[in-house]
Amino acid sequence: MIKPLDILVTGGSGFIGSNFILKFLNYYKKSKVINLDAMLVGSNPLNLQGIKSKNYRFVKGNICDKKILEKLIPKVDCVINFAAHSHVDRSIHNSAPFLKSNVYGVYSILEALRNNKKVKLVQISTDEVFGETLSGKNKENSPLSPSNPYSATKASAEMLVKAYAKTYDLDTIITRCTNNYGPRQFPEKLIPKTIISATKNEKIPIHGNGQTTRHWIHVFDHCDALLKVIRHGKNGHIYHISDPNEITDLNIVKKILKHMGKSEELIEFVAERPGKDKRYSLDSSRTTKRLEWKPKIKMDVGIKETIEWYLSNRKQWESISKKARNPTPWLQ
Repeated sequence: MIKPLDILVTGGSGFIGSNFILKFLNYYKKSKVINLDAMLVGSNPLNLQGIKSKNYRFVKGNICDKKILEKLIPKVDCVINFAAHSHVDRSIHNSAPFLKSNVYGVYSILEALRNNKKVKLVQISTDEVFGETLSGKNKENSPLSPSNPYSATKASAEMLVKAYAKTYDLDTIITRCTNNYGPRQFPEKLIPKTIISATKNEKIPIHGNGQTTRHWIHVFDHCDALLKVIRHGKNGHIYHISDPNEITDLNIVKKILKHMGKSEELIEFVAERPGKDKRYSLDSSRTTKRLEWKPKIKMDVGIKETIEWYLSNRKQWESISKKARNPTPWLQ
């Protein structure tokens, strides 16, 4: 029998958070989930609209609100912090919201945990904290070198977590993941933006020459890894979560267009993002070995199923404007 584990998920109405909640409730039948979400950019009430479980509770609120955190955290065994402003383009235009959510918000959670030391924190981070990695893969102890406002705030959050864990003896884990794709992703991201634009026969903007390279992992595989981390991860450890799928932006757009039977003439090359990193890469071998986890969804299968999901769930994105799907302020 699986022991119940009550959790507080921050940012649970966003892309990864909502998929994680659905998977968690399916796996832990008797565990309770509190979803704390401020419902800012990237959150969508439709992501979890169908949940009927009596073990699920939604609370509208911001992780910067210490009073809400002090009320909710004593009720759970673990906090999984997905809450973050995450789009690099937006951070270049205005970094203030990123500093507030990604740094001060994490600080607020850590402060609340000082009085609730039995509660574990899993801080969700990103491969972008390492900055541009032209060759090889970053290990858990590789030096951080963020190169845009978004990744700088995520690296700052990691430093806060480590400092608070050592100073106040908190139970914390940090996970870093590569680019995610799958259902429920906000349409400003490359894959859903491409699918939706192709559906509407709109131009699909690609920065520079499209040769930026990323590792892509299906959100379901990421969530499976997080279930392992929560149950078996060790205090103070960092876990990398990645998939061997390494592909350029241009090739992933072409792959989507091919699946959809659309012309590559929809592709439109636009000015490169300021300071854009050409490549990120994580070594997740330690996670695979210690937690007995590995990704299962092949990219061609995952892309096809993701396309089908967006075409079958138009209500999720039809009200989102073209401008919101293409936030490139340096072109405006």
